[in-house]
Amino acid sequence: MSGFFDRPRLLLAPMAGVSDEVFRLLACEHGADLAYTEMVSAKGLSYANERTRRLLNLGEGESRVAVQLFGHEPATMAAQAAWVEETLGESLAYLDINMGCPARKIVTKGDGCALMTDPSLAARVVSAVAGAASRPVAVKFRRGYAVGDETCVDFARRMEDAGAFALTVHGRFAGQMYRGRSERGAIARVKRAVSVPVVGNGDVTCGADAASLMAETGCDAVMIARGAQGNPWVFAQARAALEGRPEPLAPTVAERIAMAERHARLMAERCPEALVRMRRHAMWYVAGVPGATAARGRFNYCLRLTDFLDAFEALREAADAHGCLDDRPARRG
Repeated sequence: MSGFFDRPRLLLAPMAGVSDEVFRLLACEHGADLAYTEMVSAKGLSYANERTRRLLNLGEGESRVAVQLFGHEPATMAAQAAWVEETLGESLAYLDINMGCPARKIVTKGDGCALMTDPSLAARVVSAVAGAASRPVAVKFRRGYAVGDETCVDFARRMEDAGAFALTVHGRFAGQMYRGRSERGAIARVKRAVSVPVVGNGDVTCGADAASLMAETGCDAVMIARGAQGNPWVFAQARAALEGRPEPLAPTVAERIAMAERHARLMAERCPEALVRMRRHAMWYVAGVPGATAARGRFNYCLRLTDFLDAFEALREAADAHGCLDDRPARRG
């Protein structure tokens, strides 16, 4: 990964239940430089849990991914990092340690953002993983744990000293979950405090957001998470904005429906056991589209590919009847 952050990069974030091989494929087709797998439990890997290991499956033609592990036991994290590296070989770009997830089921076990409350343990985790793997190790964390208590700068220094080669900062406190605005100043303060590359994360939903985040914080890369849900076009928009070119036009209703159909077909072909996940993707694709409310109700009952395709066709017919197939509605959500 030497030189990877020598130019502005766009990364697809690790999102549980979202960042599977199809989602990664679409993101990279539209301009993401690197996509993360879903976050992976080191404890689950240690038990040889097949469902957990399946999260590491790469798609056809997928040559490189980043893998984010979560856990809080240094020895377990180190052992599973080494196993991931051995399993993925040259396809593994780097390892990332999750210290930013605020979900209760993660934090109550001492994982995710809980590690921000124990910087010494967090540093031991990073050191252990860095010592066990030859691939670089990055860390993703938040502005701080408790709302109003910003600890990200000191925490970033500790992670750099422990061996992290890059840091991703989300500009919200853990206590905020995903409410309120991401504080870009926190990302900028971390960037000024460390010598390793810093990735900015939070509230990037269009190209202008990516460009302004980089300009305001000095970050080396932009990570896009929820802004990419049902919206792989955001990467093309962000790339254009970062390069000073006009952003591509937002997709039309017809283009959104066509992409949703392609997504469903790819899911059925590559991840048939997880096709039910397409329900949430379908809802994201049609956000803001006339007739979306009725379509969402139908998506909730989709089980097979044909169910999804029929629902998309019905939405297309409704949009055509209203004369809005070529409209470019603003996304909501």
